[in-house]
Amino acid sequence: MVTGRSEFLAGVRAELPILLGVVPFGLIFGITALGAGIPPGLAFSMSSIVFAGSSQLIGARLVGAGTPGLIIVLTTFVVNLRHLLYSTSVAPYLKPLSPAWKWLLAYLLTDEAYAVTILHYHRETESPHKHWFFLGAGLALWSTWQASTAAGILLGQQIPAQWSLDFTVALTFIGIVFPALKDRAGVASALSAGVVAVLAVALPLKLGLIVAALTGIGVGMAVESLSPTRRIVEPQPRAASPEEEA
Repeated sequence: MVTGRSEFLAGVRAELPILLGVVPFGLIFGITALGAGIPPGLAFSMSSIVFAGSSQLIGARLVGAGTPGLIIVLTTFVVNLRHLLYSTSVAPYLKPLSPAWKWLLAYLLTDEAYAVTILHYHRETESPHKHWFFLGAGLALWSTWQASTAAGILLGQQIPAQWSLDFTVALTFIGIVFPALKDRAGVASALSAGVVAVLAVALPLKLGLIVAALTGIGVGMAVESLSPTRRIVEPQPRAASPEEEA
């Protein structure tokens, strides 16, 4: 029997492999923030309040480079626009929830939590407790991110530069993408987005990320619509039982 507790634990388990890449990512942010002259308390507050690794890392590096505040705000805003795509994707599955639940899950919506949650929702649409899966994945990531950020702040420059932890950021996102490459639409979406991201890397304010994401979505939808074995992954309304109809 599927319960809220079982869904929560399933979300935590699904997130565990990704957390291996999140730990060094958090360390990098903590170290980068200190190097940019951001006070330790403020750096940790960024992880607790903003909770968006990519924009935090970019923001810290821009601060360290002496970039004007308006440019920092605009750049991080553009980088985080992809969350609009994520929220649009998961919204149909969360319609019955109360506003409090929706606000909580919106705060926990990240690349890593979204990746495992949407795959789970595509496989399981009937459970009335599926939002607990999202909560489990999100809290597992949140707690790991806070701990790794704190470790990066506390350890600071004690971590040898030759460790070159930056590569783990890319590995984290590669680990997110690969589980979704199960059909032609997923592969086409990933390849097209990757190519466009490389070609558009010179665009200002990280706009290449948005262009690549929109391209990948468009290509994926086109390939899926042309597939003879197209699967419908939107949640379907549950048929009313005889007791409910009475």
